[in-house]
Amino acid sequence: MSIHLAQRGLVTLPKALRQRYNLRPGDTLTLLDLGGVFVLSPRSSEVDALAYEITSDLIERGESLESMLTALREARERYDSGGE
Repeated sequence: MSIHLAQRGLVTLPKALRQRYNLRPGDTLTLLDLGGVFVLSPRSSEVDALAYEITSDLIERGESLESMLTALREARERYDSGGE
């Protein structure tokens, strides 16, 4: 199936796809760029929700970005020196 890029970057999904997936004007789709391969999904991206959940969990444990970066640096130094 081919689609065309219109002015201002607009694309129109074929009617058959809109009907099959019950897509309506105003619906939000997720577009992933996988190195030049575009994936358009009618599902919302869960990345933001997962990032928030992970951040909340780490804050509850007393972790910070700085402590995680320090731990990462230390692990890299151990790895580079041949230790684990």
